[in-house]
Amino acid sequence: MEANEAGELQEHAEHGAHEPSMRPVAFTMSVLAVLVAITTVLGHRTHTEAVLTQNQATDQWNLYQAKKIRSSDTALAADLLSVIAPTDAKAAQKIAKSYADHQAKWTDDLKEEQEKAEALETKVEHAEAKADRFDLGEALLEIALVTASITLLTRNRAYWLLGLIFGAAGVISSASVLLLK
Repeated sequence: MEANEAGELQEHAEHGAHEPSMRPVAFTMSVLAVLVAITTVLGHRTHTEAVLTQNQATDQWNLYQAKKIRSSDTALAADLLSVIAPTDAKAAQKIAKSYADHQAKWTDDLKEEQEKAEALETKVEHAEAKADRFDLGEALLEIALVTASITLLTRNRAYWLLGLIFGAAGVISSASVLLLK
């Protein structure tokens, strides 16, 4: 919901608030407008968290890939060294040992880098799940606000009750973020 739309609804609420029977409706609309704003901000922040974490995961996978390429290149060089006849066997053995040491280190490093990248991807999925719930909560709260505002136009309290139901559903959806693990 845009700021100008919320302002228009607020004006309707203030106009309807002069009529004593519509004051609870106007108050409900004000509370719903605040809840929409809060849920929108939380949703945007959660989407931003997901994007930033996805960037970190991509960087982590790039680091993994770079180490994997170095490991493959070293393995190829070691294979090549093992099939050619070196002019200096002692130097060739020293280089082969160095390659073997690097391979052992990179094997451990690759596992660690992969685990880090997978952990970041799990965080992305968690942030996206939270953002989805905030988005649903925001939509339901906006529906509640519009539905409640219809009460001011029609003077039919059934719309206010329907708005309260949508509002409760929006609050529950947004609050369900706390249940995610």
